[in-house]
Amino acid sequence: MSYHYLFKFIIIGDTAVGKSCILYQFLEQRFRVRHEMTVGVEFGAKILDLENKQIKLQIWDTAGQETFKSITRQYYRSAAGAILVYDITRRESFENVREWIKECRTHGTQEMVIVLVGNKLDLEKQYYIHSIIGVKFRNLKGSSQLMITIYYLQKQAQKIIQTLLKHFHRQHNKY
Repeated sequence: MSYHYLFKFIIIGDTAVGKSCILYQFLEQRFRVRHEMTVGVEFGAKILDLENKQIKLQIWDTAGQETFKSITRQYYRSAAGAILVYDITRRESFENVREWIKECRTHGTQEMVIVLVGNKLDLEKQYYIHSIIGVKFRNLKGSSQLMITIYYLQKQAQKIIQTLLKHFHRQHNKY
C-alpha cells in the first residue's frame, strides 16, 4: 500500500511501565494486561488516514533496562517523535523522566517531539504520582519542539499516536 508520509516514533521509559502494552494496543486495538519484557527493540507499523493523507507509522518499542541502552540509542537518530512512558504507581519511573528526555536530546534530533505519558490508570488506588506533579515538565526547555502532554493511559494509545501525527501533519503543511 502506498502512503504520503512516513514517520518513525520510539517508545521509551523505564522497565515495566507499559511501553509494549501501548504498542500492542495501538496495533491490535486490544488491551493486554501482561507482556513479556522487551529484549532490545520490538517493532510495529501501521498505515493511517489523517486528513485524506495516508501516513505510514513505524513504532519502535525500546527496552528500558540499562543493559540495552547501547542497542536502543541508535533508534533515536531518525525518530520524529518519542512517547516517554512512566508508571503513575512508581515514583522512580517518574523521577527518571528527565534522564529519558536527556537521552532523546543527546541521541535524537533537536526537532524530536516528546509526549509524556503517565500509564496504569487502572491501578488508580495505588497512585504515587498525581497529574499535578507532571505539570512541572511543561516548563522544561531545551527545544521549541518539546511538547509535553500528560495522559493517563487506559486504552488511549490511539489518542497518543493521533496527537503526535496531527502535530507532524501541521508542521509539514507549514512549508
